[in-house]
Amino acid sequence: MKSREPFNAEPPRQALVSSYVTPTEFFYKRNHGPIPVVDDIERYSVSVVGLIDKPKELFMKDITNLPKYNITATLQCAGNRRTAMSKTRTVKGVGWDVSALGNAIWGGAKLADVLELVGIPKLTSITPAGGKHVEFVSVDRCKEENGGPYKASIPLIQATNPEADVLLAYEMNGETLNRDHGYPLRVVVPGVIGARSVKWLDSINIDSQVCQGFFMQKDYKMFPPSVNWDNIDWSTRRPQMDFPVQSAICSLEDMNVGRNGKIAIKGYAVSGGGRGIERVDISTDGGKTWKEASRYQKPGMQYIADEEKSDKWAWVLFEAEADVHSNTEIVAKAVDTAANVQPEKVEDIWNLRGILNTSWHRVHVQVRHSSM
Repeated sequence: MKSREPFNAEPPRQALVSSYVTPTEFFYKRNHGPIPVVDDIERYSVSVVGLIDKPKELFMKDITNLPKYNITATLQCAGNRRTAMSKTRTVKGVGWDVSALGNAIWGGAKLADVLELVGIPKLTSITPAGGKHVEFVSVDRCKEENGGPYKASIPLIQATNPEADVLLAYEMNGETLNRDHGYPLRVVVPGVIGARSVKWLDSINIDSQVCQGFFMQKDYKMFPPSVNWDNIDWSTRRPQMDFPVQSAICSLEDMNVGRNGKIAIKGYAVSGGGRGIERVDISTDGGKTWKEASRYQKPGMQYIADEEKSDKWAWVLFEAEADVHSNTEIVAKAVDTAANVQPEKVEDIWNLRGILNTSWHRVHVQVRHSSM
């Protein structure tokens, strides 16, 4: 547990990669306020309003009557691995280790189908009234919004594109969403930082501009290392959407005492925007030499990036075995299908909010030599 109020928690790193689909109980929990209670499911509804011709109030039956899709997608907090970044310089935010993400099977209606109910055709980039963005407003209330609702937005063209797989989800891993993860209805925006996948959905607003809420305008933006709290100008950066290529070692932690000989190296790799993982490189000498790890998604099936049978919105798990005979630094870095690679040094991507720490992941291992 990282904080009690609001409640934020992540699982132990070894438990995180025990299976390809993250069990709901091991899925990280990220909140900005008290977890709301939505009890009256018969009266629960989502208002779709804004720059459209046919505003409408949708009840759960309207959404569940639409075609249901099951999308396997990894959600990742933008602050994942923030603790490691804070060791360079102090940052502001929840002190996440490497487990502020999870991979689940989300069940629900595609947002593109939902928006057709209010007269917005698929693949629409602008409505006749000038709507270009889809804002999601939560039941959740938070102090950053001065007691108002949490909200975020995505471009209309993304929302109306069936291939983007944006869902209004009412199931997680084959079961009804629980309160922690957004019951009764949440947004799932695959390939994008978790902050845009709004939980406890209250309304959808079609607007001419990007959401002006706190978490789109004064948080979750990537600034260079030169920016501090004295010279920051939030208006100079766009809201962060896709998450960059990322990987982490989960089978080991710093200062593990291993035995002289073979050691198992396991972890995850993931990239945003639907980009696959081309390879994961492992070093057992601090990055001087490298070997390629094996990658997989579904057990027993070969993973080939960007093939139809692969889950394009989901992480891959990796494994490697190495001979380690002395104290060393084990390093992982991933390369996605656009040839994006994780940067070597955290100092080069340090930012005052501590987001998007995608630097090489390093684990320091001590070896206990066997005595005869």
